[in-house]
Amino acid sequence: MIVRGARLLHEDGLHDVEVAEDGRIARVLPYDDQKEPPATGVLIEAHGGLLSAPFVEPHIHLDTALTAGQPRPNASGTLWEGIACWSERKRTLTREDVISRATEVLRWQAAQGVLHVRTHCDVTDPSLTALDALLEVRDRVREVMTLQITAFPQEGIVSFPDGEALLREAVARGADVVGAIPHFEDTREDGIASLRTAFALAEEHGLRLDAHCDEIDDEQSRFVEVLATLALRTGLRERATASHTTAMGSYNGAYAYKLQRLLSRSGIHLVCNPFANLNLQGRFDAYPKRRGLTQVKEMLAAGVNVALGHDDVMDPWNALGTGNPLQTALVGVYAAQLTGADEIPLAFSMVTERAARVLGLGADEYGVTEGAPASFVLLPAPTPGEAIRRQVRPRYVVSHGTVLAENPPAPARLWWPGQPGPSDVDFTPPL
Repeated sequence: MIVRGARLLHEDGLHDVEVAEDGRIARVLPYDDQKEPPATGVLIEAHGGLLSAPFVEPHIHLDTALTAGQPRPNASGTLWEGIACWSERKRTLTREDVISRATEVLRWQAAQGVLHVRTHCDVTDPSLTALDALLEVRDRVREVMTLQITAFPQEGIVSFPDGEALLREAVARGADVVGAIPHFEDTREDGIASLRTAFALAEEHGLRLDAHCDEIDDEQSRFVEVLATLALRTGLRERATASHTTAMGSYNGAYAYKLQRLLSRSGIHLVCNPFANLNLQGRFDAYPKRRGLTQVKEMLAAGVNVALGHDDVMDPWNALGTGNPLQTALVGVYAAQLTGADEIPLAFSMVTERAARVLGLGADEYGVTEGAPASFVLLPAPTPGEAIRRQVRPRYVVSHGTVLAENPPAPARLWWPGQPGPSDVDFTPPL
């Protein structure tokens, strides 16, 4: 396979990318329009489009996906009623049910260029039905996608009966990441104990850790400082992630400044989920209603790695969604006010390179560089900002040197007054 005339992130000019038979990138060369294309093999003409490493989804719930309204709608729109709805729904789970729904959303994601996914899976079901199903899905898709499974104790570790035993069993069965939800535990002491348990388990098995942390509007919910301190003192550091951290939107300036220093030193990652939290947070507020989001700009400025996740796709917490990472980036731009000329491309990095760091993907697993897997997306846009603005679909999605998905161009046709016939509408502004 050869991709000709592509723009690359962090590189000037156009380039050709040659793929070897082993599915890895053999060479990245400056584009030569005088060079004859190869007579055999797959040829992709990029026409100046952006060739990027694939999108990365750092936070989604595949076990709950496509269950919106089952067994009843989330009438209040709160996190807490969503958990109650899911508690009822998970009693009816079957292996086939979870496999079918999770696979369908992964198909949506793959078609949109997502080839690395971290899903959280509720392990407070004593039968661990969803976990076993997702472990099977992970094996089914491993040839084209990377799927990391977080053992997520949705209803707590300490406060839920047998919560710790179920978490340990989930790890023993093959979960990739240890989860926690300290703000949902009965007391602050239980929340701290739950994080200590999760860190000990991650250390014991050499796993990463990703906790739903401070997903609440309570300014006194400050478990992220505990998570960061444990990451620093145990040495887990960049193997640890705090997801959501929406209470950060209510912290006062003095505490926020202290927290920025701690998180920067700890090396942990943050994942902001703008779809879910713009919807869920502030539900108990009168006006003004809080935004309830991670302090994205401030944490980036402090040197903390921040990624953006989709979180929920048509489930009790979000009845909408298609798993599209460019939608996540667009909502992130507005929600976190990343609207500066230098900031919009940051949102693109938060669903690609920065999200890859959350999953621990190294240079030998991710990137458009020689020796890396030939897994990438070709976007019909010249820059990351244009890809976000126009919400383009990938022209091609390539996984390990094989075309996985293709989105043929389908321009809108417009019959405009004063024109003799229909014309295609191009959303690229004139020079």
